[in-house]
Amino acid sequence: MSDYFVHPQGLSESKTIGARTRVWAFAHVLPGARIGTDCNICDHVFVENDVVLGDRVTVKSGVQLWDGLRVGDDVFIGPNATFSNDKYPQSKKYQDKVLQTHIATGASIGSGANILPGLKIGARAMVGAGSVVTRDVPPRAIVSGNPARIVGYVDATGRPAVERPHAVPAGATKVDTGVRGVTLHRMVLVEDLRGTLSAGEFESHVPFVPRRYFMVFDVPGKDVRGEHAHRACHQFLVCVRGSVAVVSDDGHGSEEVTLDAPNLGLYLPPMIWATQYKYSSDALLLVFASDHYDAADYIRDYDEFLALVSKRA
Repeated sequence: MSDYFVHPQGLSESKTIGARTRVWAFAHVLPGARIGTDCNICDHVFVENDVVLGDRVTVKSGVQLWDGLRVGDDVFIGPNATFSNDKYPQSKKYQDKVLQTHIATGASIGSGANILPGLKIGARAMVGAGSVVTRDVPPRAIVSGNPARIVGYVDATGRPAVERPHAVPAGATKVDTGVRGVTLHRMVLVEDLRGTLSAGEFESHVPFVPRRYFMVFDVPGKDVRGEHAHRACHQFLVCVRGSVAVVSDDGHGSEEVTLDAPNLGLYLPPMIWATQYKYSSDALLLVFASDHYDAADYIRDYDEFLALVSKRA
């Protein structure tokens, strides 16, 4: 007797199905499909041959999972979500190689979302209902719309996006955030009839002496920058014009800070995953770096970052 359940009106031709998985009425699983343990395949789901589902995956009614789909553990796929594996489909004309779409561990796909072929949905990312996903979705990003754009990050403070998570108290120069080592700084601001001046001193206000600076500007407001960590480099961010939201992540928790004044600076030590988004149309972000540019210092894969954080713990 198999250790998984198939409803009398369901059809599972695959024998590679994990323990305690349930395949419900009018669902059809083809022979080559591989499904993990404790999955829930709801009514009217079709699973093609070259499909791999991890453990504890929920697939709600009306979903078709086509060849090339790779789904990690603990993924939720909402009702009538749509996947595809061919960018230019034509009747009776077949691809030499099917495009693979990867849904990483813990991601959630909202009802009616449309995921274009060959994309990656990052770990714990959330795709809003009805969204049309045309580009890769970073880990923990929340995307919505057509085309889908990043509107937030999972567990990043949980406060409204327009609220500054940490207003520096009057007279203070530095306040800790909820992310290890990341601090928000208030620099000198002088206003008089001649105009306004903001200034900061290295090692006093900026906690290192920089060897490099760069500026980021003319970013389309819905695009995202950063999405990496540094092994050794320290950074200090000042939005000298406009505003930008910065999400910092130490591998254990994350927080979003809005830089919207030229005398506010955010210090990012090494081994902090950082993302900048919600750029205003006039935003000019100035970044001081402790080291010269070194491509090897960048960690651009979030899973690699988490593995390194775990090793250092």
